[in-house]
Amino acid sequence: MHWSLDVSMREDECQILLGNGGQNFARFRHITLNLLKRNKGKDSVNLAQMKSLMNDEYREKLMFG
Repeated sequence: MHWSLDVSMREDECQILLGNGGQNFARFRHITLNLLKRNKGKDSVNLAQMKSLMNDEYREKLMFG
């Protein structure tokens, strides 16, 4: 899972150091990666991520099924 987070979400480049911010963003990244992997289509995680950024309906489909 760490490799996927690093490649698709660039987790190693995150420089949030104050308080619990780093842990909170790590949880958001885990949730997002799980939603993207749950996608039934043939899109890769990176492609699904880009599509969800540009298309509200696609993002809704990923989040709510």
